[in-house]
Amino acid sequence: MTTNTLNGGQIIVDYLVREKVPYVFGLCGHGNIGLLDALFERSSDIKTISTHHETVAGFMADVYYRVAGRPVATFTSCGPGSVNLPIALANAYLDSVPFMAITGNVPTGQFNRGAFQELYRHYQADFPSTVRTMCKKVFQPTRGDMVALAVRQAWKTMVTGRPGPVVLDVPFDIFKEAAAEETPNPEEWNANISSRCGADPEGVTKAVDMLLGARRPVILVGQGVRYGGAATELLALAERLQIPVAASASGLGAIPSDHPLALGLVSRGGVYQANHAARQADVLLALGVRFDDRTSSSWIPGYSFTIPPTKLIHVDIDPEEIGRNYPVALGLMADVRTFLRQVLAELSSRKNIDAQASARKGWVTAIDGYRKEWDALIAPGFKDDATPINPQRAAYEIDRVLPEDAILVSDIGVHHNWLLQFCKPKRPDSLIGSMGFGPMGFGVAGVLGAKLAAPDRPCVAVVGDGAFFMHASVLGTAVEYQLPVVWVVWNNYAYASIRGLQRGYLGGRELATDFKHPMTGAPYNPDFAAMARSAGIDGVSVDRPGDLADAVRAAIASGKPYLIDANIGADKNPGGAGVWDLPGHGVSAPVIGGRYVP
Repeated sequence: MTTNTLNGGQIIVDYLVREKVPYVFGLCGHGNIGLLDALFERSSDIKTISTHHETVAGFMADVYYRVAGRPVATFTSCGPGSVNLPIALANAYLDSVPFMAITGNVPTGQFNRGAFQELYRHYQADFPSTVRTMCKKVFQPTRGDMVALAVRQAWKTMVTGRPGPVVLDVPFDIFKEAAAEETPNPEEWNANISSRCGADPEGVTKAVDMLLGARRPVILVGQGVRYGGAATELLALAERLQIPVAASASGLGAIPSDHPLALGLVSRGGVYQANHAARQADVLLALGVRFDDRTSSSWIPGYSFTIPPTKLIHVDIDPEEIGRNYPVALGLMADVRTFLRQVLAELSSRKNIDAQASARKGWVTAIDGYRKEWDALIAPGFKDDATPINPQRAAYEIDRVLPEDAILVSDIGVHHNWLLQFCKPKRPDSLIGSMGFGPMGFGVAGVLGAKLAAPDRPCVAVVGDGAFFMHASVLGTAVEYQLPVVWVVWNNYAYASIRGLQRGYLGGRELATDFKHPMTGAPYNPDFAAMARSAGIDGVSVDRPGDLADAVRAAIASGKPYLIDANIGADKNPGGAGVWDLPGHGVSAPVIGGRYVP
């Protein structure tokens, strides 16, 4: 126990150490030198990773949690330093990812005086107003003796209930002001708080009755299964009752993609077997799912879901999500893993379970027929040897060469949709992406956090050319901290997902979506492989589909940071069994099947 008086910065750092936080990610500034001094004192207990942009630090913290299951912290300075962070905060908030953002602010004695970098024209030192919609809560201790309370409450808020980021906004002088003689002990304050609440027992009984009575049940999984650590229980329930499992983009990998009951993605771009099964289901058990517009085909009945008449059992830790977009036959606020354990326990007391599960063989057989139809539709793309590389072929080649324990981090762009369709994750953390806020650069930077969280696993990011250009500073961070990650730059010389919308909805009226040389009109991009080499990183260019898998294999085997500049065709956009409504522009059409009408 510390007996000397600690200043605010020391209290914060000591608390992070007590919570076993291994890293802090961030960027220096005059507003946080007091915190950096405290980190320097404890450099043997917690490692500081200095990035070249604050958003990069936030994305690293985000993906670190998605892999390790433990929160870390970021540090940013006052003014523009911290204002560079909200994109990463909002991304984590919408995807329910916790990290503690420690932001510097101007000295308390200079509040409302227009000090350098103070946001003051509406309220003094008002950075908290900038981020209050992008995090669970903002804490701003304005005296040294407030720091200990603020940091322990911030941590508890971050990790309990529906997790998410918090902001600890600390004025410059408070980092050095005397704060307390000892740091709060997490073992006393947070260690014994459980957020794994179970469902109402009567609700569990009703859910089991509904599942056993269903003829065409489907389980739909979202990120609640992944973050709740419920994959084992999910698989046990699916196999026990022979219920097929579809996934939102956030739920892919919750059960292995090659499992006979795994349907894959249900979405506007979903695979046929997933969408067609989910929209025909008589009972749909949704576990930790938000039912956003992409998953739900813009809530148009008959493409992703048909609720009602489908009876929806919606289980979520956050009651705000239950009944937000669909009426429920049964809504249960519960931790997903705890709920599944309750269901399995209830099933153990029931009779004739095997007979009821066996009665669903016809349903599972019908779904296998849908799968064969989808496989026949997509088969030609796997054999396309064209240059630039067919994007379906590219996604397939990348996925097939990844080791089973690899972590694939997807950035935002058209490649993201191809990966969701054609990658086959085997584990809940095999495929990581931003599913709510969707900022470009998430994968470019996030893969560094993945590698720090899992140093013994191959970590590969597939990123668009536009996204990589935004955050190419990650090359320096990878070299400085010897992080052997692989970037595959999906180089299609365009913001191709948006160009696809211009072509599909606006009659081809394209503007501001292509990268072209001003003199020749030819496609233009920097030589990303040469850019990597200039930073001391191996970089290669790939133009032929047959070379892509070998390049990824060699990159992983190198044990060093590595960049592959892949020339990908921009004129193909992924299609699926669902639709997407862009109000005022129209509704897309499915590439297979049509609208299901009960």
